[in-house]
Amino acid sequence: MPSLAIVIVSYNTCDLLRACLRSLQENDAHHAVSIWVVDNASTDGSVAMVRAEFPWVRLIVSPRNGGFAYANNLAIRAILDEAGLAAAPHGASGADYIMLLNPDTIVPRGALDGLTAYMETHPDVGACGPKLLLPDGSLDLACRRSFPTPEVAFYRMIGLSRLFPRHPRFARYNLTYLDENSEADVDAVVGACMLVRASVAREVGLLDEAFFMYGEDLDWAYRMKQYGWRIRYVPSVTVYHHKRASSSQRPAQTIRWFYDAMRIFHRKHFAATTPALFNAVIEAGITLKEYLSLGSNFLRPPIGRRVG
Repeated sequence: MPSLAIVIVSYNTCDLLRACLRSLQENDAHHAVSIWVVDNASTDGSVAMVRAEFPWVRLIVSPRNGGFAYANNLAIRAILDEAGLAAAPHGASGADYIMLLNPDTIVPRGALDGLTAYMETHPDVGACGPKLLLPDGSLDLACRRSFPTPEVAFYRMIGLSRLFPRHPRFARYNLTYLDENSEADVDAVVGACMLVRASVAREVGLLDEAFFMYGEDLDWAYRMKQYGWRIRYVPSVTVYHHKRASSSQRPAQTIRWFYDAMRIFHRKHFAATTPALFNAVIEAGITLKEYLSLGSNFLRPPIGRRVG
């Protein structure tokens, strides 16, 4: 049976993390599962809670909040190191799959088995993700995406994707023209729940820590596709996502990280093949959207402040 290592990065999400871990504890998966929690310098008692209530969890306590990619890499590096020791005498058993999972998710029974079984029967798929549902029952649009190429990003930034959500050209970023219950090849799934082959993680490398928050999952998926791996949206499996549990704690800073991720992704993957004038327009557009988002967020009451 395949083995699975689940990595959860937590930053001041104690109650949500507890609920997430309980849902995993009740999953009764048919294969070996190890759960790694990386605490990103929380101050809300998360570390003490995990130690007291879930002593079987592999806990990594980071002395600083280095961001989502940084924290995930602390665990992924250790998991891959254990996999490398698996063939050695008395070595640790390494995981076949690595799942990135947010602490603000609830994983229903059967979900872990469903995703790993899918990967076992689709050997050309490097990563997959489930249907993610928000508390109101609507689809978390981030769970299936296209890469934000200059064209795709342009349609989204000027609002055409919102005006024409069923248009296969204008709505490519969140693929809203596709049936949410239909399985599909996609460019990327979201790091809130993303199952990756350990061998693929070793092949393409760790998450890029230039991204503090947002964009690192897109970048990882982009590199997987460069190596020839498929990425699949698997709606036969459902996971529930509270969303913005950590980002809502520092809304202004998080907005800056959100738009910084756009800049980093564009500069890394598209700037070299994009005309200089168009690059300047893209950079200006990102900055304008950032300022508008910061301004509109400032005008909201504190309880309503968020990213985007």
